[in-house]
Amino acid sequence: MSKGPITCHILDVSTGRPAAGVDVNIQVYHKGQRGIDIFSPFATGVTDADGRCMDMLPPRGSNEARLQQKEVGAGLYKIVFKPKEYFEKTGRKCFYPWVEITFEVENTEEHYHIPLLISPYSFTTYRGS
Repeated sequence: MSKGPITCHILDVSTGRPAAGVDVNIQVYHKGQRGIDIFSPFATGVTDADGRCMDMLPPRGSNEARLQQKEVGAGLYKIVFKPKEYFEKTGRKCFYPWVEITFEVENTEEHYHIPLLISPYSFTTYRGS
């Protein structure tokens, strides 16, 4: 199966290991009335044993993407990671129960990979490949 147009990977830098079993969701931005910005649910997934979530969305241009209305268009998206349960399962507390990263899709033909490097009290991200 081909990977979706938006994917992610989580590495627990405090252990040097992938963060498996983390809930992830993608939201899409809509301009609301009276200047209220709205992000609506678009896709969900859970990181695998390698800390990756490669199939939250069907492959670009596929019948599945069209039927599910999951084609990624240009615009703003938010990816939300929920690492609290992951840290609790390993007997650790965390300061960031959710990590929300807003990003912009400009070229719909490109692949967007969002890696998250996390520890119980810090996180960082970058645009992956």
